[in-house]
Amino acid sequence: MDSAQLLGLVDALRGRAVAVIGDVVADEFVYGRVARVSREAPVLILEYDSTEIIPGGAGNAANNVAALGGRAALVAVTGRDDPARRLLAALHPRVDRRLVTRAPGAATPVKTRILAGGVHSAKQQVVRIDRAVGVPVTARTRRAFEQRALAAAEAADAVLISDYGSGLVTPAFASRLCRTLRKGGSSIPVLVDTRYALLEYRDLTACTPNESEVEHALGITIDDDARVLERAGRRVLETTGMQAVLITRGSRGMALFVPGQRTVHLPIVGSDETVDVTGAGDTVMATMALALGAGASFEAAAHLANHAGGVVVMKRGTATASTAELKASVRG
Repeated sequence: MDSAQLLGLVDALRGRAVAVIGDVVADEFVYGRVARVSREAPVLILEYDSTEIIPGGAGNAANNVAALGGRAALVAVTGRDDPARRLLAALHPRVDRRLVTRAPGAATPVKTRILAGGVHSAKQQVVRIDRAVGVPVTARTRRAFEQRALAAAEAADAVLISDYGSGLVTPAFASRLCRTLRKGGSSIPVLVDTRYALLEYRDLTACTPNESEVEHALGITIDDDARVLERAGRRVLETTGMQAVLITRGSRGMALFVPGQRTVHLPIVGSDETVDVTGAGDTVMATMALALGAGASFEAAAHLANHAGGVVVMKRGTATASTAELKASVRG
């Protein structure tokens, strides 16, 4: 696409409101320096350096919306624990966190990544530890969450649903939300990012699965086979009734499927020597939602999301893309 059009679209993102609804995760990064090999077992001993907690899942998507100039209303559930406190404190100033339900007795999901390296070398992830991921919420907490989600959606230019598999967000809830919005005469885009229920979400605006999620959902292997990719994208479109499906393919770029239109293949932006793909899917989804909320076509939104994804994969850890970085990428 013409770079001038995309630059104009970047400016149009400013001030757009996105309701970000779903699973938040505290992404914890523990950094250490390699000291020696342990005598107890053939493992490395790390000298502890530092710890940081960054919002992941819907929290990362909300931060990406805000970093690109939008306004995000985050609707999620956390515990009343230290990970929740630190997660909420790390949200961008333009993320409204007043609709986050802090449920008593609940534990905030934490994904701890241990990273190790030398003084003058890059830190590499050694192991990941997941805690309280997929813990069910009470019926009372769910009702509060869903009421707040609907209120946020009705006031937004776009809705982004983040389903990381906890059971908080379900296809049935997404359908009810859409029916309520349509009944009120709203035609705002509703997008979903789901890890495990791709084919169960129906009749939304768009989804942005990665290639492995499509392979898992359809029981296929795509690799570099263009015909298999084409059949897979069209099957997801037909099964879900989405208006658009954007499949992210890592170093192979992206592929956009829209009913009745030719598939648009987007090559990777920037270097294919990525630093870290953690949270890149949240960035792609956030950019798509903002762009569609600003009135962009699916193709223009996909091109912009491709640039945003190319920015964040060159950063370590859960990251965001700024307006300035996005414009620099578009200009090349």
